[in-house]
Amino acid sequence: MIRTVLAVTFLWLTTLGAWAQDNPTPDRSATGGAQTLADIMARQDAMKLDDRFRSENLGDPESAADITQQLGTLGGQSDPDLWRALRYDAADVTTQSRGPAATTLIQDGGMQWLAFREGRLLRWGGYLLLGTLALLGVFYLIRGRIRIDGEKTGRTITRFKAIERFGHWLMAGSFVVLALTGLISLFGRKFVIPLLGHESFAVIALGAKWVHNNISWAFMIGLVMVFFMWVLENIPNRHDLKWVAVGGGLMKKGVHPPAKKFNAGQKVVFWSVILLGGSISISGLSLLFPFELPMFAKTFSHLNDLGITGLIGMDPLPAQLTPQEEMQFAQAWHAIVGFVLMAIIIAHIYIGSVGMEGAFDAMGSGEVEEQWAREHHSLWVDEVKAKNANQSATPAE
Repeated sequence: MIRTVLAVTFLWLTTLGAWAQDNPTPDRSATGGAQTLADIMARQDAMKLDDRFRSENLGDPESAADITQQLGTLGGQSDPDLWRALRYDAADVTTQSRGPAATTLIQDGGMQWLAFREGRLLRWGGYLLLGTLALLGVFYLIRGRIRIDGEKTGRTITRFKAIERFGHWLMAGSFVVLALTGLISLFGRKFVIPLLGHESFAVIALGAKWVHNNISWAFMIGLVMVFFMWVLENIPNRHDLKWVAVGGGLMKKGVHPPAKKFNAGQKVVFWSVILLGGSISISGLSLLFPFELPMFAKTFSHLNDLGITGLIGMDPLPAQLTPQEEMQFAQAWHAIVGFVLMAIIIAHIYIGSVGMEGAFDAMGSGEVEEQWAREHHSLWVDEVKAKNANQSATPAE
């Protein structure tokens, strides 16, 4: 679990933080301090430049010639100075709109975000999902379906109550819909438009966005329900070490390490869903309420203060972000964590369906074959039987 969190955090820092790193300052003596061809080419490649030679060149009223003179400028600013001020959000702009981003007229950082969104995000996100499916296919060919080894008893044990199954399916069903609609929004321009055309995709995209925004509330409600129902039973214990040592018996027939109601593998899935799902929910709320819930500037500031960026050889992350940059980071983080959680859930769905005999019954009817429970959760079966024995021995009042 710790390795998963660290991996996701490192992915966050390396992909999002790359926007904030400066390249070595090129020699601009040949252009008198103006931008060079290397600057232009780097910007076209969506590289982050040290633009202080332009962003700080916004005019100087103290050194300005009088406006009545030949080279005089209004307030010490020429037209290029003014446009640079607009571009770097440093101009004194007033507007009737009172929105937080209303005075930002030019925001070219969106080009770097767009290049990331249509480049590395789609490429590596797609590789992750396809790679997960491929690995599960190979695992199935090698191991086959994990069968119940012992003789079935014909008796069942109640594994999950109705309220537990409701919370699980509320969260799981809404996540599947969120994943599909999110992928439509993310991959649509590149893959759906060439197949169906712009008009058809416009209808699909509009519907996907509406469904995605509204069903997100069901996911968050299910997430809270599942957390409070199962958190105590998902606290790691010493039995998890034995389970991990033999890989849960997944690779070898007849190996059944002892486990309570949730084994180590299920605990990894649980905490992945809670932590990553919680992070997705927070960034999703930031996207649902644009500019009202900024979260990255403060986070970057804390990471800088803790020295985390320096430990992995990165420059300090930007502690001041424009409203648009906050939204760009939120969208990127929402998608990155979404891809990671989708890969985990795909593996979870496989084990809970075709991958293991009897596993689906736990969330289907809530009743599982006693032999299945004995093989995969023997300590939990002992607890249930002891509890039932105590209840039977207690005289009725």
